[in-house]
Amino acid sequence: MSTENEKTGTSQYEEGALKVRKLTPTQVMFTVVGCGVGSGCLGTAYGARLAGFPVIAFWLIVSGITTLFSMYYVAEAALRTRRMMQLPGLAERYVGPIGRVLIFLAVTLNSFSCLIAYFNGSGSILNKLLGVPDWVGTMMFLIPGMLVVYFGLKAVGMAGEYLSIAMTIMLIILCGASLLSKDANFSRLAVANWYYAVPVFNIAAFSYIGQYLVPDLARGLSHEPEKLAPAMLMGQIITMALLILVPLGCFAIQPADKITQVATIAWGEALGQWALYIANIFALIAMFTSFCPISQTLISSVVDFFKFKSDSDAKFRLPIMVVIYLVPLILVLGGFVGFVDALYFSGTFCAAIMAILPVFMVNKARKTGDIEPVWNCGWMASAPMEILIVVLYGSTVFYAIFSAFGLLPAGW
Repeated sequence: MSTENEKTGTSQYEEGALKVRKLTPTQVMFTVVGCGVGSGCLGTAYGARLAGFPVIAFWLIVSGITTLFSMYYVAEAALRTRRMMQLPGLAERYVGPIGRVLIFLAVTLNSFSCLIAYFNGSGSILNKLLGVPDWVGTMMFLIPGMLVVYFGLKAVGMAGEYLSIAMTIMLIILCGASLLSKDANFSRLAVANWYYAVPVFNIAAFSYIGQYLVPDLARGLSHEPEKLAPAMLMGQIITMALLILVPLGCFAIQPADKITQVATIAWGEALGQWALYIANIFALIAMFTSFCPISQTLISSVVDFFKFKSDSDAKFRLPIMVVIYLVPLILVLGGFVGFVDALYFSGTFCAAIMAILPVFMVNKARKTGDIEPVWNCGWMASAPMEILIVVLYGSTVFYAIFSAFGLLPAGW
């Protein structure tokens, strides 16, 4: 940042179609948490039930670190770019038209997979809690979520901050109750089958997909860009801890064959009636805190990709919201896609694209960017780390293709 900017406290970044709405570092941190602890965390235990807790815990740590590095690549590219834009715009500038299309497809597919998982999961949970039909439960979840999203990035950040705190407290209570329960069986936590390791990595990778969130966070902290990376780091550390707690509690309290696709349903039943309500309220909040930022970033990505004039103008925002919710809603209510299937499909292809392309983006941004930022990735963007990310995430795509033809084992 220039000396003049530092003196005046003003931002050297320019808003275009994507309007700047200031966020605090705490809101950025909990937006990362809310996005990470969503549908992915609810499907990890079920997706890893054949592999075991050690396998999913290992991959949650590995993918948490590598995803953070990839998110940092996006953050540095965004901080080197004067005009505020979403991931498709950054990809177009630093990778080219093909990168722009690939990133947009990955963002859209991942977001739709998330929304499918949220609509499936919320319907099942509210059916369990209130006895309403699944479709009614889905609408009870969708309507308030749409209201928050309509008011934009600032509203999403505020909702995420308070709900993420409540979600964290509930998860700690549930996991503590699981480990202290008379029915806890710690020997189950040591069972591992590495034969299923790679497909389980895809589920873990999905839980952390957050690269498309970073440009919006950079936009929200454009007035204090030096605070972006530390806030993201704290958010990712909290996310990693919470994501590990979910399968830890599930595997400790019940046999693997009793774990449900939305883990908190069987988890709550195993602990008792009180836990059933807490576990499933936690699940709803987890999905809600992820639903809001993912919806917001999808809207801004659509505006950025199609070069609409504004992401806050109702004549653009409302039609986009109708489309992005109607498509997954039809798929869910029509019974076309399952909860964990949506997570796996998204985790495989979208995580690969959104982890690998930022490697090329940050390297090009260092050569042709507009601004020398107050922070950069340093050793995290060294050649060995970049090669590791490309190989690790690229191999999952080939695995998914081979497993689809029955040449390699599926995860569940």
